[in-house]
Amino acid sequence: MIVLKGEYRFGNTMYPPLIVDRKDPKWLLLEQVLSITTSRRTKQELAKHGITPVSKAGTVMRILLMSMFFVVDCAYVVEELRKRKSLRTYAHIAEVPTPDEVYRFMNRFDEDRFVSLLFGILNSVCSTSFHRRSKTILIDSTAITLDLNWFRRPFTKAYLMNCDYSWGFSPVHGHYIGYKLTLAIDYPSLKPLAILLHRGSPHDAPLFEEILNELKRRRIARTGDLIVCDKGYYSYQNYVDGLLDFRIVPLIFSKKKFCLKNLLNRLSYPLSVFGRSDTHDRVRLFKRLVRKLIIGLAHQDVYLAVRSLIEDVFKLAKNAFSLKKFHRYTTRSVKKAVCLNVLLLGLVVSLGFRSKKQLQSLAES
Repeated sequence: MIVLKGEYRFGNTMYPPLIVDRKDPKWLLLEQVLSITTSRRTKQELAKHGITPVSKAGTVMRILLMSMFFVVDCAYVVEELRKRKSLRTYAHIAEVPTPDEVYRFMNRFDEDRFVSLLFGILNSVCSTSFHRRSKTILIDSTAITLDLNWFRRPFTKAYLMNCDYSWGFSPVHGHYIGYKLTLAIDYPSLKPLAILLHRGSPHDAPLFEEILNELKRRRIARTGDLIVCDKGYYSYQNYVDGLLDFRIVPLIFSKKKFCLKNLLNRLSYPLSVFGRSDTHDRVRLFKRLVRKLIIGLAHQDVYLAVRSLIEDVFKLAKNAFSLKKFHRYTTRSVKKAVCLNVLLLGLVVSLGFRSKKQLQSLAES
């Protein structure tokens, strides 16, 4: 490691020294985040999901969160912790593991366990709007780009057939190699609720049913909830499935070719409704959901600012918390890294960063 004008060259990358500064708002924010990871509830969630020994799991988690928070390599955080007692005290780390020990510990657990842990911790520490009669859920997706130099080495579709990742395209990022992350968040708390990860960049519309199934499976989306999505999820069938199969209000922003009359013509009571003791209640619910959808579609501009918040959440995750480009190359490792990134995001949001101005300011910092 070489010191150069207040920065450190770590390998081929220049990193600033991690010197604790409690006058810096970013250091104060990270301190609050790390304190949550030492709480009794977080330790209970780690033990509940079998991420043990709990003390080592907490240490590894804090090292990785610091790495993401400062957008530096995990090995660099370990090196800085070894050199600076004040940093170890700040991070609640008594014994500093080697980078190898951090990676080996992470490899012991599968990605599904990390998904369960992620939402277990967020549910224990984050407030939501679940106490309301119905809630609003925002859904959107973003590209997860892998750090591959495809200018130097050609990655053909044939070659990628045997890889976990694939070519993708995003209007924002252009062509890339990696995955697509779909995220559902609660409004107005902005608490992350569900994630999906797909190789490449499958179209959003076919993923609508999958994310709703995930929200239903985890008993998050309930009858009458408002699900807000952008035009990427647009299809007449998604409106129909949302209303009839999931009994939610699918407020998917419409495209120019949308015709309300065509949609209403596709909506009819399923045969399974009739001949039941609760037929009247089901028909009345269906009418209420359709009425709410029609009102929402007629006032889409009202929801534009609300839906744009999830874009600000993605900007924060990418610009400030290392979601922009991954140095991982298997679905298993990428999904675990995404889980930790979403955890960091959720903890920051739980500390009060919920307005557009706050999210943008932190993303730019």
